Amino acid sequence: MKRIGFIGMGRMGIRMAARLAPLHQVFGTDIDSGLKPEVVRRGITWKKNVKLLADSCDVIFIVVGTESQTTDVMFGENGILSMERRNLIIIICATLRPVYMQALAERLSKLKGLRLLDCPVARGEQAAVSGDLLLFVGGARDTLDQVKPLLDCLGTDIEYLGPVGAGQVAKMINNYLLWACLTASVEGLDIGEALGIDRERLRVALEKSSGASWAMTTRADDRPALWAEKDMSLLLSEADRLRFPVPIAGQIREAIKRFKIDRHLERSPIDETIVFPDLK
Repeated sequence: MKRIGFIGMGRMGIRMAARLAPLHQVFGTDIDSGLKPEVVRRGITWKKNVKLLADSCDVIFIVVGTESQTTDVMFGENGILSMERRNLIIIICATLRPVYMQALAERLSKLKGLRLLDCPVARGEQAAVSGDLLLFVGGARDTLDQVKPLLDCLGTDIEYLGPVGAGQVAKMINNYLLWACLTASVEGLDIGEALGIDRERLRVALEKSSGASWAMTTRADDRPALWAEKDMSLLLSEADRLRFPVPIAGQIREAIKRFKIDRHLERSPIDETIVFPDLK
């Protein structure tokens, strides 16, 4: 039995933590203290803040939404680095820029006792419940080997991509292709409807054809697509940094913007800079 912590008890974090709770001592925390009753109901021990959680754990999963939240979790007043002991494995499941992960790994390399993996996940909430997630992993192979039994409880496919940041590259490309398929599917269904074909009949037919995609089959266009703009900003930011042309990605970003505006959907938060406080 290991002592496992989850920081971020949102839609994914709480489901992932609940998968491990029957097998390990699992702790959870979130900036939204209103989540505590549901967290406890699922067999997870609630901790008031990150520092208290970190002091209790051997392995910590960070399942937050943005780079600024990740930075606060790591370096904040009651963050991981404020704990008394520093002998643990940190697994970051948030979707972040690869360059951010690399910068974080470089900063943490100056400290003893901390090991870092980036491990963004795919396939959504239901896969988190059933343990069928796909995990993209970057970091030291021996660290992955040590936590693999935990990851095996969370997903059916664990893809090791290389050093820290490599998992984020895979997730970034995965999400780019997702939003490309989503926007193309919506446009195609719109055209079909304008030409007089029932939208749902067309969808059923396309699901059986070479035009099928995960976005089409799972009706991703009926979901809020909360992180779509953020995902495209991550990819375009990395492409700009490399001076690598991605003209289709630019169009997809604008198509995603239109998709969300038309449906009055919430805009996703976007981080633009990497700022780490000085290490103590």
